[in-house]
Amino acid sequence: MPPRDLSRLAIVLCEPQQPGNIGAVARAMGNFGVTDLRLVNPCLYLHPEARKFAVNASHLLGRAQVFATLPEALADLQLTVATTRRGGRLRGELLDSTALPGLLDRLPPRAQVGLVFGREDCGLSSDEVALCSHAVTVTTTDDLGSLNLAQAVLLFLYELARAPQPNLPQAEADLPAQEEVEAMFAQMEGVLERIAFANPSRPEAVRNRLRQLIARARPARDEVALLRGLWSQLAWSINDWRGRKRGNK
Repeated sequence: MPPRDLSRLAIVLCEPQQPGNIGAVARAMGNFGVTDLRLVNPCLYLHPEARKFAVNASHLLGRAQVFATLPEALADLQLTVATTRRGGRLRGELLDSTALPGLLDRLPPRAQVGLVFGREDCGLSSDEVALCSHAVTVTTTDDLGSLNLAQAVLLFLYELARAPQPNLPQAEADLPAQEEVEAMFAQMEGVLERIAFANPSRPEAVRNRLRQLIARARPARDEVALLRGLWSQLAWSINDWRGRKRGNK
């Protein structure tokens, strides 16, 4: 069986706080031939400490793409995977890290994938996890469950690289980029707000669960276009709607 191709993989660091950690992440990427490093609102990632810890992979720091927000960093990707140790209703199903290779193997050949890692002190927020199509975790002890950022990146890359890629028929679905899915979600959330479907004090309770539902369905590009047409038509149809119904009189 051929080795798994990791060239289509992007490592996304959300607000990393320590230059040394960013450098160590670059070194881990270099160990496995991954070159796409994306930084969201980072600390000084070209700091000498970052270059020191990157060792022979310091060139990846100079090639890193910097983004102001996480949605911008994920916009052109077809599969986005949040890494987190915290579960909860708003975070959806947490897959074990061993399930990650199978996710990639079912993708079309040209689909781009992002692994998303959070801050060293608090990880990813529930809303940031909800932006991703999947969430994965590593089983650790309760006493000390969190991993160092660079160690986490290394572990996930090893998980992907160690299992040979099976000779499966490649999926032919034309998957949408994240920015297309986000545009559809924006339409959906606008309609839900106008019809007062969600609790204004906790809109994420409905929003995040609907995101999880649609992520499980893994709609193709034409299906996302269909959903966008649906929400657009609904938005037009409720122009004269006056608010939440209060029961029959």
